[in-house]
Amino acid sequence: MSAKIKYSDEPVGPVKVVPDFLPAPEELVFKEDTVKVTIALSKESVEFFKQEAEKHHTQYQKMIRRLLDAYTLAHKQPLTKRSSRRRKHGDSRGG
Repeated sequence: MSAKIKYSDEPVGPVKVVPDFLPAPEELVFKEDTVKVTIALSKESVEFFKQEAEKHHTQYQKMIRRLLDAYTLAHKQPLTKRSSRRRKHGDSRGG
């Protein structure tokens, strides 16, 4: 057990007022621009995401949405010279 704190009635010294820098609670809620869609997924995939979501205390739909967002971001980037993307059929550059 730690030692008891002894308080004294001494002056504290100059006090500096710090402006409130914390965001308002409504600013902490990240609202995403979403569109509702209907999609048929395999039962195995949905069960996987439900199990993982439960482990990580989140929603499985959110996990699927983030996965699709990551895929989109990765494929929006310009292709590099070492891209593994296949050439169109009949491309004269060989391969």
